[in-house]
Amino acid sequence: MKVNANGHDRTALSADRRRGDLAGAAGRDFDVVVVGGGVTGAGVALDATARGLSVLLLEADDLASGTSSRSGKVFHGGLRYLEQLNFALVREALLERDLMVERLCPHLVESEPFLFPFTKRWQRPYIGAGVAMYDLFRLTGPRSVPGHRHLTRRAALAEMPGLRPDDITGAVQYHDVRVDDARHTMTLARTAAGLGATVLTRTRVVGMLRDGQRVTGVRVHDLEDGGHVDVLAGVVVNAAGVWADEVQSLGGSPSIAVRPAKGVHLVVPADRIDSRTGLIARTSDSVFIIRKWFDHWLMGTTDTPWDHDRGHPVASREDVDYLLGQANRWLKHPLGDADVVGVYAGLRPLLAGVPVRTRGGSDGSADSATTAALRRDHTVVEQPAGLVTVVGGKYTTYRLMARDAVDATGRSLGRTIPASSTDKLPLLGATGYVAVRHQRDRLAREAGLEPEQVEHLLGRYGALTPEVLDLLADRPELARPLPGASHYLAAEVAYAARSEGALHLMDALARRTRVFMETADRGVAAAPEAARVMASVLGWDEERRAAEVAAYTTAVEAERHAATMPTDDQAVQAWQTVAGAAAR
Repeated sequence: MKVNANGHDRTALSADRRRGDLAGAAGRDFDVVVVGGGVTGAGVALDATARGLSVLLLEADDLASGTSSRSGKVFHGGLRYLEQLNFALVREALLERDLMVERLCPHLVESEPFLFPFTKRWQRPYIGAGVAMYDLFRLTGPRSVPGHRHLTRRAALAEMPGLRPDDITGAVQYHDVRVDDARHTMTLARTAAGLGATVLTRTRVVGMLRDGQRVTGVRVHDLEDGGHVDVLAGVVVNAAGVWADEVQSLGGSPSIAVRPAKGVHLVVPADRIDSRTGLIARTSDSVFIIRKWFDHWLMGTTDTPWDHDRGHPVASREDVDYLLGQANRWLKHPLGDADVVGVYAGLRPLLAGVPVRTRGGSDGSADSATTAALRRDHTVVEQPAGLVTVVGGKYTTYRLMARDAVDATGRSLGRTIPASSTDKLPLLGATGYVAVRHQRDRLAREAGLEPEQVEHLLGRYGALTPEVLDLLADRPELARPLPGASHYLAAEVAYAARSEGALHLMDALARRTRVFMETADRGVAAAPEAARVMASVLGWDEERRAAEVAAYTTAVEAERHAATMPTDDQAVQAWQTVAGAAAR
């Protein structure tokens, strides 16, 4: 734990700290103000702080509330980028993937196997060569993820008994790395805060301050308590993801155009698919992946243009049917709607201007095209002076995007700053993780929990697990599981509000925990108890507590209703109808 002169934990993000930090930021001159609390913005804040710069991170909603909690939840190189001949991106991503396991956040990641089944004899040498190249890119750097292996037909079906045996001629198996994206992003932000960064959520940038043609700061609207503050900055870094072009336009005419691409994933319980391995398979224009997600499977993804509100991407019936159809091409026992417990949609911030293909793989018009062919490379631009924008890329390469953005920031400041050191900087909870894990059984006995419950905590908090368990000493009732979400303890909700910056019920149930996507009722049964726990930490009265439960329930109903609509247009209209009725 990092403490300040008053003995307070500098890594803890709380409502009280937020109010004090927001008041203190007014009129202050930071070296860097970062706009966007997704993985890229949090990565920029950490990189810049670690180089000795004073940093303010501003997020309009909650940490990771956009794309960074709605990704494929995997650090990976991207086999399909090899077919795009984007070898540099694949190599960079693989090195980053292994670095996460080896050093940066071993408590938040885990290696997972994937099976690439063959249905034609010629696929073994062709696909096998690609997977071999995937491993060859790792000749330098850590090798913490197992290499690939070829399997016979019998061995492939033994690894995945739930696979339809028709036409299977064999397979190749390789590994990538699972990550809880929302917790990883939040942990990045807390790590930056521990080094001295100021982290503020629910603070929307509504304008840019200027001195002549140069941006010199931002005007911030406090979405929690109202009011505006002006904050000065040597450089403003725009890491707003799918909103990057909108933020850049606040400083003048935008020089970039972001084309949001919607990706939808389904969540099904582990017992619905008989397999010891995930699966990756070709589609007409992309890939379909089934990956293990603790006690569930994730299935995805779609890759289609999104022309609606970037703050509320929703899945449609078409998305759900497409993913179920792709799964049932390969599964012996078909999946249906009753097997799906979770659906979530996210947006990728792709740069416009690259030719796209239709779902069938031919050249297509803007109306029918998907975004599967857009490259995932990132770009960093300074326009106008004093405003550095970083956009594009993929979750796996966030650290490289942050490094490049802070390099550009140093040049804009006209100062020589140290080189990036985040490749050597373990995230909060990583240092001492192995030692704490060895104490699992003792911690469980002392807390009155089962070892499996402590194992669950270790995979979410790492070396900080004792901090969560300490809450039980004063409040034993926090050892109870949440109703309808037995894998999560009430203590995790209390810790989310006390130390992880959760200000609303949705923050706790959708991002600090994953109750929203892992339960058939999307956390509706857990909501009243979770709100009661948060109220005890944040000082909510009964009216506020009821309002939080109502808002959460409405959000669940709106997303579920949207997913029954045939098209995006109808899904958006359905979402707006439910949300609008609740607002009235």
